[in-house]
Amino acid sequence: MDLRHFSAFTAVAEELHFGRAAEKLHIAQPALSQMIRSLEKELGVALFERTTRRVRLTAAGEALLEPSRSIQTQVEGAKRIARAAQQGVVGRVQFGFGGSSGYSILSLLAREVACRQPGIELVLRPLTYSGEAALAVRDGHLDLGVISPPAPAGIDVHVIRQERVMVAVPSDHDFAGRDEVSIAELRDEPFISYAPSHGSQVREALMRLADEAGFLPHIVQEAPDPYSMLALVGAQVGIAIVVASSDHIRIDGVSYVRLTEGADAFPLALGWRRNNPSPALSRVLEIVREVLPTA
Repeated sequence: MDLRHFSAFTAVAEELHFGRAAEKLHIAQPALSQMIRSLEKELGVALFERTTRRVRLTAAGEALLEPSRSIQTQVEGAKRIARAAQQGVVGRVQFGFGGSSGYSILSLLAREVACRQPGIELVLRPLTYSGEAALAVRDGHLDLGVISPPAPAGIDVHVIRQERVMVAVPSDHDFAGRDEVSIAELRDEPFISYAPSHGSQVREALMRLADEAGFLPHIVQEAPDPYSMLALVGAQVGIAIVVASSDHIRIDGVSYVRLTEGADAFPLALGWRRNNPSPALSRVLEIVREVLPTA
């Protein structure tokens, strides 16, 4: 059994026609038929029911189709990795991210790196706050992190966008039916927020906006992550300032309301150590600049 047998089987299974499958593979039909017979003999099962009018997969053929496709995908991936290694672009990049904004960046970057540079392994390190990621990059524990400038000394940044914040409130709250609310109207509300020790830019935005409105927010409980914070909002413990990208998180009992002063609350960026010599990191940064233009 060799890999050509699986390519031949998959082509026939998808076309259900030996002539079209042979054209697709650029081989003669008798050669294709021979490969299928050889594979069936090797496996000891019939993969196709053949009549003069049609070709149909047997139960064994149906069972083999997805594994056959998987084998071909893995082989193509191995070829790409080998070619990348030949070009010298291989390695690991430790990538730290957290919060709703971080996950949105992660999904795009991980997909693009895997597609464009399969020899590079993007090692994902979930974190909760951008402040933690910045310190981990500075101390050499991460190669790349989702951070919010200003960054520590020695860290270069690539600003992706200005992040907006909004208000998460219990669904039966008076503000839940509003299109927009101002920070001044939240003066007497109980707040849920992140702990100050972790460097959350969302907490910093809350404190700054409240200060500009002339009040100190009454924080009744601190949460370790966005999901816990929204769960506390749904439990009617209080309201919360959250990044606008959190609106895809659907939790029972939580409604989102636009904050009048919430635009451009803080910049969102990727940060890395300026003196990091990693060729893999350099290549990932090239991809970053292509797919995530500077804001």
